Amino acid sequence: MLPSVKKLGFGLMRLPRKDGAIDLPQVCGMVDRFLAAGCTYLDTAFVYDGSEEAARRALVERHPRDSFLLATKLAAWAGCETREQAVAQFETSLARTGAGHFDFYLLHNLGPGRTEFFDRFGLWDWALERREEGRIRHFGFSFHATPEELEKILSAHPEVEFVQLQINYADWNDPVVRARENLEVARRHGKPVIVMEPVKGGLLANPPDVVAAPLRRVAPDASLPSWALRFAAGLPGVHVVLSGMSDLSQMEDNLRHFADFRPFDDAEAAALAEARAALAAIPLVPCTSCGYCEKVCPAGIGVRGTFAAFNQLTLYRDPARARNFVHWQVEKAGRRPASECRRCGACEKACPQRIAIRDELARAAAALAEPPPPGA
Repeated sequence: MLPSVKKLGFGLMRLPRKDGAIDLPQVCGMVDRFLAAGCTYLDTAFVYDGSEEAARRALVERHPRDSFLLATKLAAWAGCETREQAVAQFETSLARTGAGHFDFYLLHNLGPGRTEFFDRFGLWDWALERREEGRIRHFGFSFHATPEELEKILSAHPEVEFVQLQINYADWNDPVVRARENLEVARRHGKPVIVMEPVKGGLLANPPDVVAAPLRRVAPDASLPSWALRFAAGLPGVHVVLSGMSDLSQMEDNLRHFADFRPFDDAEAAALAEARAALAAIPLVPCTSCGYCEKVCPAGIGVRGTFAAFNQLTLYRDPARARNFVHWQVEKAGRRPASECRRCGACEKACPQRIAIRDELARAAAALAEPPPPGA
């Protein structure tokens, strides 16, 4: 039985940054506000750059250990060639966070080309052993793949206590993500669901006007992210909805909408269906900016920034705005341009969204290229 929690969880994946480093004073303020509101579930991962250390400094060292629930994850697919390398992530996470134990521990990002690492290294039994020791209190996994594969994993491993799924209104009936079907599989197996990507990497926080219009018409005072969070939180079987909040204003907005949470009424549900249909008609690269591709890219390509820029160009038809994204999110971030992709395919094996990254990078590079000067 999982501990009872308020439905808003704090995802520590997209923490605020200042001068390239995590803005720890702001994170401390966000953590304090989150806990003061009675929320307790915070989520990090071994592969979230600087996140586990930030959790130690902003949370573990400043608040009683029994006042929060901390989740982190083991990514056996992230450069691990042996079982020993994989399980070493656990000890590293304990050292980084100083948490003593993890309330929720997840095998991270199961799916094609990744689940096999957890099977080969025997990490299911290993996690149960850590649970018996009390170093893990609750054991589950995060998942990005098909309902058929989820069915297979849950049938083989009934011992897991929960599953973390990508669920948002854009992906609800998406033929690749299949969020609704995955939730239904988890429900059939009686597994509580932790929701990730409820705002789809920030896309649903600032959708184009054609998507936002029906939502604003029905509830002009509601923030656009609140629609995405309420959608996820109102689904049956959902235990926690993780929001990757990046500043205190986002924290305050989310807390406000969860303080008096209510499911959609008929008018709101109809408006959301209209918004979903409008969004589905826009041909975007379904990147959520998780960055797993960049961790395995031997050429150091700025995949996330390139796709963010490409989607900006698709949404707003503003080349200058899109190229500014490339400048800040690729060049200033120290990544290489899409035109230097070696087409090795390592990125596609790590991508939870199953994007044809090599082909999409080629399209993006062509679309975002600076035009030749007049007369050239």
